[in-house]
Amino acid sequence: MLKLKISAFIILLCVSTGSAQRNSPASQAELAEITERGRQLAAYDMAAWYSTDAVMALKPDESSVTRYVANKTDSGWTVAYGRLNEKRDRFLIVYEATQGATPKEFATKKYSPPKEDTGFYLLAAKAIETALADFKGADRPYNVAVLPTKANQMYVYVVPAQTKHGIFPLGGDVRYLISQDGSKIVEKRQMHKAILEFETSNNMEAGYHVAVLDDVPEDTDVFHVLSRTPSVPEWIATRKYVYVVERDGTIKYVGEAEKILGIKK
Repeated sequence: MLKLKISAFIILLCVSTGSAQRNSPASQAELAEITERGRQLAAYDMAAWYSTDAVMALKPDESSVTRYVANKTDSGWTVAYGRLNEKRDRFLIVYEATQGATPKEFATKKYSPPKEDTGFYLLAAKAIETALADFKGADRPYNVAVLPTKANQMYVYVVPAQTKHGIFPLGGDVRYLISQDGSKIVEKRQMHKAILEFETSNNMEAGYHVAVLDDVPEDTDVFHVLSRTPSVPEWIATRKYVYVVERDGTIKYVGEAEKILGIKK
């Protein structure tokens, strides 16, 4: 087993409070769902990153674009850059970036006049507005992502953006479940409390942190592992359980915190 700094785990666990009460660890099915959402979140972030580079090469008029929304299709990601109209019943697409042969390749198209959308992009843009109207974060940049659910609702994630090379933020993030029309918050899930800045190194074997709000890993734990470099697993200790997120985003249940860390409650 990988040698971890168990003392740091113990210190952090002793000061953690407010964990959700669970009588058993997350099931394999629940962990698989968290992994899938985390992978989609990481893919969304990559699409936003490389499509933005492609659009910025066109030297866009920033006043015409206030929002971007990425959408996963059968042929890859398409990212629409534009704004809501005054009536908020159309999303005006000014630039459209379509994924090419690799996740890093995007072809761009400019629409003049803007292309009007009344489907996913409109609803996603409204969902983002609904979530951001509620979100109260730190004074720092955040990234926003929208993932559709099987129930035709939308998850909106508000996640701290990376601002320094080699330092990857984790925490202070919220996942909103938004109604199908984008106007109402159905559920709000605070995934982590304080924002931690993780600095990586080439000899790093694994990362670790303590979850204080629930006894399961979060979607953004998977996103964190898939987004940072170098690629290493992340160990997560909750009040009751210990998990590890592998390099590919797969989550494994390790055991009870009391047995793994030697803590007696």
